[in-house]
Amino acid sequence: MRLSPRHPRYRSLRVRALLAEAHRSGLVVPEGLIAHGRGEAYDYLLGERTTASARRAERRAAEWLASARHPVISVNGNVAALAAKELARIARIDPRIGIEVNLFHRTPRRARLVAEVLRRAGVRRVLGLRPTARIRGISSDRAGVDRRGIYAADVCLIPLEDGDRAEALRARGQTVIAIDLNPLSRTSRVADLPIVDELTRALGHIADDLETLRARPRPSGPRRFDARRARAEALVAIRRTLTRSAAQRPTRGPRR
Repeated sequence: MRLSPRHPRYRSLRVRALLAEAHRSGLVVPEGLIAHGRGEAYDYLLGERTTASARRAERRAAEWLASARHPVISVNGNVAALAAKELARIARIDPRIGIEVNLFHRTPRRARLVAEVLRRAGVRRVLGLRPTARIRGISSDRAGVDRRGIYAADVCLIPLEDGDRAEALRARGQTVIAIDLNPLSRTSRVADLPIVDELTRALGHIADDLETLRARPRPSGPRRFDARRARAEALVAIRRTLTRSAAQRPTRGPRR
């Protein structure tokens, strides 16, 4: 399907077409398409922009990653399909940050497809192709992790994740950074640092901040973050969007 850049929903349609193609290739499962649609609905409610609160969260996330002993980013099919370039940029800026394949609906073929997409984008070292350890408290295939990656991480960035794994990682004493457009989700509520923003915007901003931090001495430790306040501010932003929309005068259609 040909998409015109002049279409008012061009970016949204392009992302949908990208995910549809990723589904046809086997990279993205049908459940991933449903999850994307749900997230896009929340992005509408946030005004399809990065709020000031989310931007603060992204800056703090970069600081936590930069100061971590062993930071790792978890990657599923949707994340690989939409944000492989952003992940490759982050890995170039700070090679200490591990990039690990972790899938809810896992098959060896899907794991290979995710790894291939990441490598083509420029990620040199991909973890998690063959799980070598398990996280307790997770009933899905996401329990299988790389002993050198998520299993040993002190800080985990988990974009587009499920609440079960966020809870299990927290239970192990690991610090969890989440990217989730739904401030009411269990993942957002469980995370030490919830980022309520669209995936590619959030990762792009984190990469920018890591670039800035690279020119400075590495942070000695993570500064505190008020996760409850961040979630509350996201809800306030949604309320403002709805209030503005309700106040707008409806456009008049053609007379019949």
